[in-house]
Amino acid sequence: MSQPVPLVRLDHISKAFPGVRALDDVSFDVLPGEVHVLMGENGAGKSTLMKILSGAYQPDSGAIQIDGYAVRLSDPLDANRRGIVMIYQELTLLDNLDVGRNVMLGQEPGRGGGVDWRALYADAERILRDLDLTLDVRAPVAELNMAERQMVEIARAARRDPRVIVMDEPTSSLTQSEEETLFALIARLKGRGVGIIYISHRMDEVFRLADRITVLRDGKHVTTLPASELTRAELIALMVGREVESSVPRGVGAIGQIVLAARGLSAGGRVRDVDLDLRAGEIVGLAGLIGAGRTEVAEVLFGARSTDMGELRIDGQPVVFQSPYDAIQRGIAYVPDDRKGQGLVLMQSVQTNVTLAALERFVRTPLLMGGVLNGRAIRELVEVWTARLNIRAASPKVNVELLSGGNQQKVVLAKWLSRNPRVLILNEPTRGIDVGAKAEVHALIRDIASQGVAVLMISSELPEVLSVSDRIVVMAAGRITGEMPARGATERAVLALAFGDTNMTERVS
Repeated sequence: MSQPVPLVRLDHISKAFPGVRALDDVSFDVLPGEVHVLMGENGAGKSTLMKILSGAYQPDSGAIQIDGYAVRLSDPLDANRRGIVMIYQELTLLDNLDVGRNVMLGQEPGRGGGVDWRALYADAERILRDLDLTLDVRAPVAELNMAERQMVEIARAARRDPRVIVMDEPTSSLTQSEEETLFALIARLKGRGVGIIYISHRMDEVFRLADRITVLRDGKHVTTLPASELTRAELIALMVGREVESSVPRGVGAIGQIVLAARGLSAGGRVRDVDLDLRAGEIVGLAGLIGAGRTEVAEVLFGARSTDMGELRIDGQPVVFQSPYDAIQRGIAYVPDDRKGQGLVLMQSVQTNVTLAALERFVRTPLLMGGVLNGRAIRELVEVWTARLNIRAASPKVNVELLSGGNQQKVVLAKWLSRNPRVLILNEPTRGIDVGAKAEVHALIRDIASQGVAVLMISSELPEVLSVSDRIVVMAAGRITGEMPARGATERAVLALAFGDTNMTERVS
């Protein structure tokens, strides 16, 4: 039986940026009614290839075909008109609009020369209902959590009756039940003949969803195979070109004294009577479902959220943080889950971003040099952290916006680690990072803890919490529902506490 004509085909695509050859003779296609998973380490060229498909970039060479006919996609609007829809990992919603207006953005129904608001919200309600989503169409997007925002983005894409949908790490902010909603939606779209290009680093969902898998490495096409012909180990080897350590050796050093302690913290109903101890040399994994209050606890500890009640102590002495500046001065660092919105200045260089949190350390004696920065010291620091975290950039002068998502995350980590913090709070530190980079970050977290830093790691990936942590603390509905040593803990035990089952009887050693 002959293979159907691809909905979209990219033939021999090459693309270079100053100092970087992002794509080198790459070919890729997607068939009607298939999920074609695109995989590779961060910096492999996945995002560049998809931006060419979306019309955001023009290829230096190569051709694009739709239904077997050569086309030129002049811009993203042109791609949308031809049925190609992108759902980016970094969401593109407008916070100043509500859910309904975001879903219908660009396709608002008209009436009498204006917008028919009644019809707009009715159409948005229908789209959400078709996707089994229960969001309030009049709720401000600014008030939604990351998972709810992701579902609004998916609804907006589905509204356009697409022929090809590109999904870039769509489950990175979703709970398990929300993932099931997404997977059911993908199955319905496949049944209608829609082609799905799916980018993910989560092996479970890759092998659950994929019909075919294409691997890119260093901007080159490595292979395209049916998913049924690959094992996980083979796929990882194709992606990274080397063996990856799948487990993180637990620390053997002694855990020290309590560095940061919280007692009775409450904040706006999102944090309720939380007690938490962070000890030198210990990695505490903070687990829980989305909305459990984990991020809010981190923001309180970092001085970014005010408290209604409770007390913080550093080395046993009470402290009050009026702002993040106060926390930073006391040795606390925070890597947020939203790297582009809160962690980076995208239009600035790698060098600038790495040194942003520690600039005062590079000012020459003001009386002698007028406050001029010590450029040599800055360059040396950036070189050290670029090498240590394996940040892939053509130059420290390259703007961070041009890096892959994984390398952007490494820049955020470097920015805070360059301060040599006493307490390091990591909120989803490996979100959107490929398996090779993830192993590197896990090893780095272990290394940092071994140097006596107290680490609080928030993660929605239970395998990560179980493998990296020394101790696991679980939250539900703003409260701590239990804790346990990580060694011997199980996903079942953590999930029971995450759902608020404080009478869970399974014992862990």
